[in-house]
Amino acid sequence: MTKKYLMAVDAGTGSVRAVLFDLDGQQIGCVQQEWTHKEDPRYPGSMDFDWITNWQLTCHCIRNVILEAQIDANEIAAVSTTCMREGIILYDKEGKEIWACANVDARSNDEVTQLKAMDPDLEKEIYLQSGQTFALGALPRLLWVKNNMPEIYKAIHSVGMFNDWLIYKMTGKLAVEPSNGSTTGIFDLRKRTWAPEIAEKCGLRSDIFPPVIECGNVLAEVNDRGAADTGLTAGTPVVVGGGDCQLGTIGVGAVSIGEAAVFGGSFWQYEFNTGDGTTDPLCRVRVNCHAVPGVWQYEALAFNPGLVMRWYRDAFCQAEKQRGKIEGKDPYDLMNSEAAKIPAGSYGMMCCFSDVMNFINWQHAAPTFTNFELDSQKYNRYTFYRAILENTAMVTKGHKDLVGEATGSQPREIIFAGGASKSALWSQILSDAMGLQVKVPVVKEATALGAAILAGYGVGLYKNIRETARQVVKIERTFSPNMENHKIYEQQYEVWKKVYAAQLDLCKQGLTKNMWKAPGV
Repeated sequence: MTKKYLMAVDAGTGSVRAVLFDLDGQQIGCVQQEWTHKEDPRYPGSMDFDWITNWQLTCHCIRNVILEAQIDANEIAAVSTTCMREGIILYDKEGKEIWACANVDARSNDEVTQLKAMDPDLEKEIYLQSGQTFALGALPRLLWVKNNMPEIYKAIHSVGMFNDWLIYKMTGKLAVEPSNGSTTGIFDLRKRTWAPEIAEKCGLRSDIFPPVIECGNVLAEVNDRGAADTGLTAGTPVVVGGGDCQLGTIGVGAVSIGEAAVFGGSFWQYEFNTGDGTTDPLCRVRVNCHAVPGVWQYEALAFNPGLVMRWYRDAFCQAEKQRGKIEGKDPYDLMNSEAAKIPAGSYGMMCCFSDVMNFINWQHAAPTFTNFELDSQKYNRYTFYRAILENTAMVTKGHKDLVGEATGSQPREIIFAGGASKSALWSQILSDAMGLQVKVPVVKEATALGAAILAGYGVGLYKNIRETARQVVKIERTFSPNMENHKIYEQQYEVWKKVYAAQLDLCKQGLTKNMWKAPGV
């Protein structure tokens, strides 16, 4: 039977999806199931991953996307996987799951303090080799298991990530790949493999690391158990995928050294491709392996822009929500049309939410709006709304400048994807703030498309990851910077940095409460 389709399975933070593509990169089916990660009441901040229920939900998605697309499972040429990063899963020697946590599990604050007390320079030393600090990595979580669940810790045979777990459930084969594996903080970035000596420095076992297989290689085939569970055909090749942001950059065409992408969702990620695993000497920004072999990524994260927008809409824009319901329009579109009438710079008003990333000392000030006047004609809810859009764009500009300082290189343009890229106003503000062209691709399922491209590459349907990405990724719209607005944002950014520093000082004095800060900071 002719092989016509590629499947991506995506274990995201809030849901799991199975997505089918044809060989031209056109999406032909998607089935999604929401899932939740519950807190263990014994351990505040915990976020357990339920591998039994979540595998059932995954199987439902795979089976039903095949049914709804009305295809034969034999027509699927290959499957690949992607997932939220940082979440880890532990296995015993029989290959059974024994413990797992999702990506933003926050139970290990005490362990971060413990690690820092062992050696004040340890975090920097680990960062320079791995590109990771204790803020998001696996080291404090493994130490937490050692401290709080010694029997589980003793029984660990292997540690893996969720995209690897999906492949393991389909094939019975376990291996970790560099793009997500590097987010553990137990990887040597340059060698793109485990660094057991890092675990040893932290008082952890160094004998629990499975093989590393590069992204885009066939690891195994769907076995009989995997076929019975999922409805896939036994013998279907399963190709090693990668972390969600890394595959997302493939799915939007940011695949070569010097290219950059911004993903605008609940968090905003700025991703910049480099040709080696060199880290930032000041430890300010994260560095990961790309899912393209031989490429690495500097990554800077802005906290909660999408959540801030949702909060503002729900708290202050009831009229737009009601009107949108009556007229069948998105409330954000109604808000954008009014905010577009506000001049660049929002009459000098600004706000503080996420700071520019400082990975080794990561914290955000209390949410703040400032520098507005009691003039309702100028300073109304649309001005506040536009200030949020501008703030996020300027934080992203700060990330571009930060990565440029660390790497000595700047992108010539930005590819902008994710939910925020649906807003033409936000896209234009981003272009104005950065002084660069911003390109918005047609595809909205960029991460899944990246996984499908790797699947096709792994079985020889595509000869080159870079060229295939460029062929299948289509640009929907390009935004060019208004240089007069760019000058305004350049000036306002310098003021904003000083305002933000003052807001952080208020938190330090205990007068206001941090929006977020990393464990142990």
